[in-house]
Amino acid sequence: MTSNTPKKLFQQFQAQTAKGEELELILYKSDTCFYCHRVLEAVNNLSIPLVLQDTRRDPGARKRLIKLGGKPQVPCLIINGKPLYESSDIVRFFKKVVVTKAGS
Repeated sequence: MTSNTPKKLFQQFQAQTAKGEELELILYKSDTCFYCHRVLEAVNNLSIPLVLQDTRRDPGARKRLIKLGGKPQVPCLIINGKPLYESSDIVRFFKKVVVTKAGS
């Protein structure tokens, strides 16, 4: 059974830039993608709050990714509506994110 419901990770936290700008993060990924696993490892290690969209299990997610980023490549992190591709760039971005308790 597949689920088209986006999965939210680390909902108890919020993500911000170093300057305090709130970040809305959506990660488009596929379970069969090695680079996606690398990005997800960083998400888990750093407790990055984001929404996961699986482009293989949810055709609608794939269509949204193409609309937002212009191509179906994963991993793709959508940061406040703007795409960031390449796993190493995404991990580097995560290392700069400030994670705080939600509502703090």
